[in-house]
Amino acid sequence: MGEDLRNEAERRMPPPPEDPAPFLASPLPPMRTCDWLLKPARRIDATFTKVDDALDWLAERYKSAEPSFLAPHAEAAIGLDFRLHLARTSLEGGVDVQWGFWLTGGRFLTCGVVCCPNRQADHRCPAA
Repeated sequence: MGEDLRNEAERRMPPPPEDPAPFLASPLPPMRTCDWLLKPARRIDATFTKVDDALDWLAERYKSAEPSFLAPHAEAAIGLDFRLHLARTSLEGGVDVQWGFWLTGGRFLTCGVVCCPNRQADHRCPAA
């Protein structure tokens, strides 16, 4: 999937009157984190009402991917604890969190927590 990230046309919601179907159907992550709210509900891995639960989910994703990090030495300079600290600050302020990691084999992992309602876009909340 890593090379597919260059396909920005599928990663951006087109302006009206263009057809949004390619964006909505694309397995690629959107360019704007808030646009995850436009994707089909089946793309939602989990929902949370508490920041701590969202942070636990992010930590689980990180730990499961950690053995496959392409540059573990570079990631160690940032580390999970610092990432979680920044994520807490962001989420408590109503700001989305998006993490991305290059993995071995040319793969790319993206995981995000999207606030709803959202500050950047007036998209519907899937659970609403």
